Amino acid sequence: MATNKMFFAGSGGQGILMMGQIVCSAALLEDKDSTFFPSYGPEMRGGTANCTVIISNKTISSPVIFESDCVVAMTAPSMIKFEPTLKPGGILFLNTSLIHQAPKRSDITIYEVPASELAKDLGNPRVANVIMLGAFARNTDIVAPKSIEQVLHDAFIAKGEKIVDLNLKALNLWQD
Repeated sequence: MATNKMFFAGSGGQGILMMGQIVCSAALLEDKDSTFFPSYGPEMRGGTANCTVIISNKTISSPVIFESDCVVAMTAPSMIKFEPTLKPGGILFLNTSLIHQAPKRSDITIYEVPASELAKDLGNPRVANVIMLGAFARNTDIVAPKSIEQVLHDAFIAKGEKIVDLNLKALNLWQD
């Protein structure tokens, strides 16, 4: 496995930072090194939120990146800001429930996931980030979906089996 550099981006309250933390924790379960570098605006809900995640099988010297292999964008401003960071051949995941414009790049792979709409249909808009995580895990080989399932289970079991079941259902909801 090579080093994989990613941005997860959206608005505060969408679980953006949680997405990055889950991916890092899943990588640790797989004995990979990981870094998590959060960034968010002064307002928590509705402000900007993004994080840098690096996963590697070797020591990571810095959590800062300028070029990415993968971007997960939950809002249009996030897509506009982070699409240019993708390397040619990179992967862009778009929440098409909230992003209604096409990406400008033609040298990348694009996955269009109506995450917010699917979460609403599932009965809980708060799991849109988990739906996007499922799409991410199934369409990259960065961390295994089973590792993300384990991290979700461990993170939510204290809140009860219903919350765990909801998140696992959301993780497996969108199929390419």
